[in-house]
Amino acid sequence: MEHQKQDTRRRSHTIGRRNPTTLALKATMTNPVDTPRHDPAITTTRADPAPALAKAASRLGGRPSRSAALALRVRILEAATGLFPSQGYGLTPIEAVARSAGVSKRTFYYRFDDKAALFAAVVHHIVETIRPPPEVPLLERATLYEILQRLACMILDAALSPPAIALNRLIIAESARFPEVVRAANQQDGTSEAHALVGGLLAREFDDITLPPAARDFATQQFLQMVIATPRRRATGFGTPMSATELDTWATQVVTLFLNGCRAWSSPAKPT
Repeated sequence: MEHQKQDTRRRSHTIGRRNPTTLALKATMTNPVDTPRHDPAITTTRADPAPALAKAASRLGGRPSRSAALALRVRILEAATGLFPSQGYGLTPIEAVARSAGVSKRTFYYRFDDKAALFAAVVHHIVETIRPPPEVPLLERATLYEILQRLACMILDAALSPPAIALNRLIIAESARFPEVVRAANQQDGTSEAHALVGGLLAREFDDITLPPAARDFATQQFLQMVIATPRRRATGFGTPMSATELDTWATQVVTLFLNGCRAWSSPAKPT
């Protein structure tokens, strides 16, 4: 009996000295209804992480989408389009263009090699801006005279627009000091398309005997110069700009003179 009493006392003493780990485990298994919860992570008002993740991706140098990259390029071009005519090509530093567009120089040079490349892109941007929309009917159910008259009016509308006139003034002012300005204008001015169109119309109207290929090419160059030279000169400041009525009359007279000259090419007047 005495031995059994001692064994009972030892078991009771062991139960009274619970292991702290055991008590902690028991505490974690307590009914959650009886234990208040203070975890702020599971609430219905948690902030959306998307903006923060996007901002973090931007900080890490993530590449913009194609549409965003195009919009950024257009922003730089529009900034340069405003600065070049007002300040001049030579006096417009890359820093000013980047600052006006709201971009860093690193971002600028990622898209353009230098200022000459930027200016060429600006010329192309202006040409695309003033280009007639593709749905304009030019060749539909019309005679050669009517097509050329429409084309002459379209050329005048584009070449005499404010952006085109500002660009022409810039080229005149800066061409002596910066030959790259002239090169960019010649490569991007869009006259090659008009030249090909007029040359094709003449080839369809006149055979190679009546108007040989070399003569067609020469006549096409003269047509484009006749259409634009004097009206643009007057719009630039060398005289009074033409009114809309005067421009319509001008286009009609140029086309009439041009076609009469082409038709008479096969029997040119001999010098006396």
